[in-house]
Amino acid sequence: MSDNTTPSRPAALGAEDRKTAADKKTAPNESTTPTEGTTPAEGTAPAKGTTPDRSAPPDRSAAPDKSAPPDKSTAPGKKTTPGTSTTPAKGTVPAKKTTPDKSTAAAKNAAAGRKTAPGDRPMTGKPTTPTRSATPGKTTAPTRSATPGKTTAPNKSATPNKSATPGKKTVAAKSATPGKTTAAAKSTAPGQKTVPGTSATPGKKTAPGNKPMTGKTTAPGKKTVPGSKPMTGKPTAPTKKTAPTKKAAAGKKTAAGKGAEAPARRPRRGPRFSVARGWFPPLGTKGRIALILSLLTGLVSHGYHLFRYPLYLTDEGIYMQRAWSVVRETSLSPYTYDYDHAPLGWITLAGWAFPLPKQFEAFGNAINTGRFLMLLVHIASVYLLFEIARRLSGSVLAATVTSFLFNVSPLAVYFQRQVLLDNLMIFWLLLSLFMLLRREVTIRSVFGGGMALGIALITKENAIFFVPSFVYLLYRRVKGSASSRFTSTLWPFAAATPIGAYVTYALLKNELLPSGFDFDLNNPPADHVSLLYTLWWQLNRNQGTLFSHTGLLQTSWLVRDKFLLIAGVCAMVICLWIGLRDRKRNLGFLIAGTLALGYAFYLVRGSVVLDFYVTPLIPMLALNLGMVTDRLLKGTFANRFIRGAHSVTRVAVPSFAAFLLLASPASGYLVHTNTEGHTQIADQYQSKINLTGMQHAQIAWVRKHVPPNSRIIMDDDLWGELHDIRPFYPYAHSHWNASSDPDVRDKLFKKRWQNVDYIIMSNKMRRSMMLNNSDGRENWILQALRNSTRVWSVTEGNIRLEIYRVQ
Repeated sequence: MSDNTTPSRPAALGAEDRKTAADKKTAPNESTTPTEGTTPAEGTAPAKGTTPDRSAPPDRSAAPDKSAPPDKSTAPGKKTTPGTSTTPAKGTVPAKKTTPDKSTAAAKNAAAGRKTAPGDRPMTGKPTTPTRSATPGKTTAPTRSATPGKTTAPNKSATPNKSATPGKKTVAAKSATPGKTTAAAKSTAPGQKTVPGTSATPGKKTAPGNKPMTGKTTAPGKKTVPGSKPMTGKPTAPTKKTAPTKKAAAGKKTAAGKGAEAPARRPRRGPRFSVARGWFPPLGTKGRIALILSLLTGLVSHGYHLFRYPLYLTDEGIYMQRAWSVVRETSLSPYTYDYDHAPLGWITLAGWAFPLPKQFEAFGNAINTGRFLMLLVHIASVYLLFEIARRLSGSVLAATVTSFLFNVSPLAVYFQRQVLLDNLMIFWLLLSLFMLLRREVTIRSVFGGGMALGIALITKENAIFFVPSFVYLLYRRVKGSASSRFTSTLWPFAAATPIGAYVTYALLKNELLPSGFDFDLNNPPADHVSLLYTLWWQLNRNQGTLFSHTGLLQTSWLVRDKFLLIAGVCAMVICLWIGLRDRKRNLGFLIAGTLALGYAFYLVRGSVVLDFYVTPLIPMLALNLGMVTDRLLKGTFANRFIRGAHSVTRVAVPSFAAFLLLASPASGYLVHTNTEGHTQIADQYQSKINLTGMQHAQIAWVRKHVPPNSRIIMDDDLWGELHDIRPFYPYAHSHWNASSDPDVRDKLFKKRWQNVDYIIMSNKMRRSMMLNNSDGRENWILQALRNSTRVWSVTEGNIRLEIYRVQ
């Protein structure tokens, strides 16, 4: 091993290793030992502006660069840092071929009197040296010698356009593997050294097209992860190894241009789904197909047999008679309006019927006209519920299952076909929730969502049990935003606006407070009705428990749809458990669970509950079932045994479950077992069943045999046909109004059974009269029924319609 250092230098071990590029002076014409084991390719030349080392053997010296300006020579007495490899510049024509055979680490260790192991990598980049300059004539011990076999990352790539001062050597940007050409290093000002861009391990190749690491040196011993991108900027502490990032194909050129920068690292992708931040997956083609199928399913399940099933019910007649009063008499009720319900529901019905060609008879009669509006409302609700389920769960499958149950449940079909305020209230609730689940929480969406909730509240007051979930969702959506304070104030203001209009109406009519501010439930106010008194009376009504054997749960709801109620409640509990475990990531599960829980609490609290009060709970239970089904299927698909059939199973499993639900007689979705034990098509799709036809026959008999001036006691479901279609029956009134409205009770009938001419009995009307007679208000009507003769009747199953003539 040869030592090319000046003989006059001190012979202390490693003296040259402590000299830095900025503090040490290099002796003129002193060269460094070429890298061991590296042979530059033909056609390479030393960097521009460098002076060849004449002390080296003739076969190892590089041709001088004539392009270097002579006036920028380096000061004598400066030395190059041992341990760096002088690699020829890229693309220059050499005068002579250089055949380096020793690594820079070998040269450094040679100066120290040590041997280097074969395959050692050269020490490149900024040498780690002390900041103080060495005193002339004294030798300093090296701070740290390059460990054999360890390489360092490059510092900065040199600019090839600047020439170095004569007598000074520049360090190549990259040491090349034999057969490769490298780019020239950047030359520096006098007295300074350039640091190579990257160091290549002898015998290893770099991947073609990879950019060298610039501006940042890594300490020896630190290994870089293969495939990682170069780092720029600060030097890192030594003592770590670096490993070549990638292997390059032979014959390719690597370039280290001036200021070469690595491409910007791609930002890490955030979560694709977040309810709080409005990161919802796009609907996509499959989602659009599922949405269209859901809408068509709802159209068929609720539109088929719409005007025949179910039977016209009392509340349908009440809401249509009040809508008739809005259109015909511009009042909220044909009788004294006692604030039993907020009026926006039948105002909506009036707005629907008013522009139709025949108004209330556009579809045959008033209730049919209202039912067609319910069909349109259901289709709009299906769309809103589909989007809400998709945005709360991030899954089209969850939205599809939710819409399917909302469409085909017998409980849903039975009640959602009827003209009920609950159906209108569901639409406004879903619209409000949809507005809060938009991608961006804007002023328009917040104001619209608040207004929709306020309209739901003055459509039917029990919508208030959904408000806590809406408030929490709004809080999570606007939390941390710049407009959070404004939007959290705007939303309740918008929701209170419709309610304020309702209260203002009562205030202007002097019907807000009872007389003398008396809320005694045993002595209702006699001079005028009161909004607050009616609300207080409704809050204090009590009707026993829902879970008794005679309760609606056993006698009405479970009979129609066991699956939705039982499985839905279980899914609600699961959603609450998932949501409470991680409220940040599972906000959708928490919202779905609390929506169902809030209204379930209203049903089981012990107050008066009618059978159609379950209607708003149906979409909430369907939502919970859809989200839990999607979560369970995702966990199933993660199983390694069926991962290969993921795409097929994801469609097949829900489809098979839907088929079982439709085909099973126990569910009653498509077929059911009748009272005789025979399996047949469910009543809602049975074309032979024409329940409303029985009521049409009843009305036909009345028109044929009863004079128009007769005083009639009836149920509300016939009110529209007897008051809006000629011949009119102006003295036909429901038993509710005949027993409670002073104008009808005291002026027309005078509370005497002898003043009644006919009693038209609807299904279960007798039972309703008994329940409403707790204070004896209907005694005189019941006495008229006992003194009457039945003149017409029809029976089908458990439905019985009758007409009595009072003697």
